[in-house]
Amino acid sequence: MHLTYFGANSWLLELGQKHILIDPWLVDSLIFGNMPWLFKGDKPPALDALPDQIDLILLSQGLDDHAHKPTLEKLDKTIPVVGSENAATVVKELGYTQVTPLAFGQTFTLADQIEIRALPGAPIGPFLQENAYLVKQLESGTSLYYEPHGYPSEQLKEYAPIDVVISPVVTLELPVLGPIIQGHRTALQLAQWVQPQVFLPTAAGGGVQYEGMLDFLLNQVGSLEELRSQLAQHNLSTQVIDPQPKEALELNLTPQMA
Repeated sequence: MHLTYFGANSWLLELGQKHILIDPWLVDSLIFGNMPWLFKGDKPPALDALPDQIDLILLSQGLDDHAHKPTLEKLDKTIPVVGSENAATVVKELGYTQVTPLAFGQTFTLADQIEIRALPGAPIGPFLQENAYLVKQLESGTSLYYEPHGYPSEQLKEYAPIDVVISPVVTLELPVLGPIIQGHRTALQLAQWVQPQVFLPTAAGGGVQYEGMLDFLLNQVGSLEELRSQLAQHNLSTQVIDPQPKEALELNLTPQMA
C-alpha cells in the first residue's frame, strides 16, 4: 500500500494496481459559500498538483473541503466517482458521467479487486450524516478506514482488525457550537476498536494556511505526541505516522487474521 498526502483531507491511495483519489482539494483556494471573509484556506504552491493516474474518486462528503469544486472541475469527468448522496449530487451537477452514491452498508467493487463499503460518518447539522469508508483489497485482505471528522461508528468492530486508519488526531471546536472535528476525543477509542497497524492523521496537516472569522474562533486540542502516549499507555502497538505532503509513503503491513 502507498499513500500520498496532499494536505487537509486529500489523499491518493495506491492499493494493488489501482489509484483512488480521496476528497481532493488540489488547486486554488478553499472557500465556503463564496465568503472568504468567513473562511479561506490556501495550500503551499508545491501541493497544487493533479495526479497522472486516477482510477476512482472517493468523496466522503458534499461540503467544499471534501468535494472541492475547482479541483473536480479540472479532473477528467469520465473518472468513476463513489460518494455520499450529498457528494454524488455535487459531481453530477459538474458533469461527471459515472457516479455511484453509497448509503450506509452498501458496497462498490472496483475492477473486481477493491471493495469500498460505506459506513456512518460525520453528522452535518441535525438532519444529515455523511460517509466513512472501509476500503479492502479483496485478494490480500489489506484494509483501510477513512473518516475525516473523528466520528467512528461502532459498526467498525465487526470489521476489526483494520490495517490502516486515516482519521483526525486533534479536535477543532468553536465557542458555543462545540467540535466540528473531534479526533482528540475519539482517536484512541478508534484504535482500541480496530487495532490498526498504522494511524495516519488527517484534516489538520499539509502546511495549509487558513484565515477568516471561523479560523480566528477555532480552538485546537490534542496532538500526535499525545495520541502516541495514549496508545503506549494502553499497550497498543499502533504506529502513528505524520505524513510528509506530496511524498509517497510506502506501508509494509503484516498480514492480519480477522
